[in-house]
Amino acid sequence: MSKDWSHLDENRGRIALIQLCQVTKAYSNNVVALSNVSLTIRKGEFVFIVGPSGAGKTTMTRLVYREELPTSGSVIVNGEDVTELHPSEVPYLRRNIGVVFQDFKLLSDRNVYDNIAFALEVTSTPRREIRRRVPWAIEAVGLKGKEQAMPGELSGGEQQRTALARAIANKPVVLIADEPTGNLDPVTSWGIVRLLEEINRWGTTVVMATHAQSIVNSMQKRVVAVSGGRIIRDEERGVYAHEAQFVGIRRT
Repeated sequence: MSKDWSHLDENRGRIALIQLCQVTKAYSNNVVALSNVSLTIRKGEFVFIVGPSGAGKTTMTRLVYREELPTSGSVIVNGEDVTELHPSEVPYLRRNIGVVFQDFKLLSDRNVYDNIAFALEVTSTPRREIRRRVPWAIEAVGLKGKEQAMPGELSGGEQQRTALARAIANKPVVLIADEPTGNLDPVTSWGIVRLLEEINRWGTTVVMATHAQSIVNSMQKRVVAVSGGRIIRDEERGVYAHEAQFVGIRRT
C-alpha cells in the first residue's frame, strides 16, 4: 500500500497534485539530469517548463509518469509516492496521466480510431466504455470524420490532435505534454496549445515542456525555468526569458 501524501498547499489552499521532493536523477554515465529539485504543481494548474536542451525538462516529466525513477528523493502524484509503486501498479498510475510527445508516437499500422482505442485497451478498459470514449475524444480534438484515416494520411497537426485524443481518452487528472509543438508550424502549434488550454479548463492539470517562446510569452501561465538540472525560476504569469538574470532566484 502506497503512502498517502495528498495535502493542501498551505500557501495557496489548493491540493498539491504533483510534488518533486529533493529529487536527484543521475545516469550511469555520470550525467546528473536533476540535482536536488523540489517542485509543487497544484490541481488545475497550467504550467510551462522551459529551459535549454539538456536542462532536465524531459527527465522531470518522465519522473511524473514513472518512465524514470529518481536516484534520490520522492515523486508524489495524486497522493501516491510513485517511486514506491510495484511495477504491476504502474499501469494504474498511468490511467490518470495522459502523455503527448513531440514525435506523436502513433502506431503507423492503425487508424485514428484504433490508435486512441489502443491506449484504453492496454489499461483494460471495458470494450463498451472504449466505444463510448473514443468518439468523444475524437470530437473533442476536432477530428470527427477522420476516424478511419491512417497516420500517414494526416497532417502534422492532425497527428498531434490524434495523440491528444489518445492522451485524454482516459480523462486523466494530469496531462504531460513534452514539446508537443516542436514539429509543427506556428499556426498549427497555436491550435494545439488552444486545445491544451481547453482541456485545462475541464479541470485537467497540464504540464507542458517547451521551447516555444512566443507561446509562453502570450499565454502568461505559470513558468518553471530549468537550467543545469536545477529550477532557477518559478513565476506565476511568467514569460520565457533570458535565464542568466534569474540564476539563484527562487519563488517564495
